[in-house]
Amino acid sequence: MNDRSRSLRIELRQWRQFVALAEELHFGRAAARLHMTQPPLTQAIAALEAALGVRLFDRTQRSVQITPAGAALLPAVRELLARAQALPELARAAAAGELGRLRLAFVSTVGFELLPRWVRAFREQWPQVALELIEATGDVQLELLARGEVDAGFLLHSPGFTAPGVAHALIASEPLVVALPESHPLAREERPALKHLLDEPLVIFPRRILPSLFDAIFALYNTAGRVPQVAQEAIQMQTIVNLVSAGLGMAWVPQSVRQFQRPGVVYRSVVWPRGRAVPACETSLVWRADAVSPALAHFIGFAQEPPRCAAARVAAPRGG
Repeated sequence: MNDRSRSLRIELRQWRQFVALAEELHFGRAAARLHMTQPPLTQAIAALEAALGVRLFDRTQRSVQITPAGAALLPAVRELLARAQALPELARAAAAGELGRLRLAFVSTVGFELLPRWVRAFREQWPQVALELIEATGDVQLELLARGEVDAGFLLHSPGFTAPGVAHALIASEPLVVALPESHPLAREERPALKHLLDEPLVIFPRRILPSLFDAIFALYNTAGRVPQVAQEAIQMQTIVNLVSAGLGMAWVPQSVRQFQRPGVVYRSVVWPRGRAVPACETSLVWRADAVSPALAHFIGFAQEPPRCAAARVAAPRGG
């Protein structure tokens, strides 16, 4: 950067004066348009040319003509002024949450059904809010929230669980179902009994990414006096289902995972012992209460809108 670039302090007022003279090509008419007298305008244009080190107008006693340098500069100056004029409205829109950016993290189960529908609906309602979607496991989401790298996240967890240090809103609740290899004898049953599943090899996610749901699944076995036979761990639900299709074992998955149709896998609801409630999992929207932008406030309200929440809850499927 040269010394001249460092010293340039040109105000929008000077650029408006430049455009007025470029369009009028007459100091008197330009001054009248700007509601000023001619001598201050003449001085202002001379000061602008001196600051730029470029002659913008050729003047004679009879005429004013814009120079090639001035003509080349004019479109960019017009764009600058248009942008400057739009700034107050942009500021008001941003303050009202009608403009901005939202960085949303989500677990893969939300992406099967809930998230696509919500993204479409939210974009229709708030078209100038840009949504940046980041797929991440629950443990990673909480780290991103703590560092301010996402604005909110969709977490999967066991019923009633709340993550520490974040605000939350329940979005959906759904039962757990079992994913079985299609070739497994239990896959031929419409609703296999729990007691027939507890000794099967288990494909499950690591505890660190979904501790509450991991513990809830293990509690199923402990209540029945069994110890889960973990055959393989995998992070993403799609990977878990793929491993089931390879015959490595069975898996407990949220009902919404039925949307992921993988050859070689069937999903089954389970017959539970009398008096035992069907285990469920929940999805919550989480965010930092001390970092709620106007756009995020709109999204939180959107997420908690009762009619939309009711529509978002996963209906019990028929058949396998």
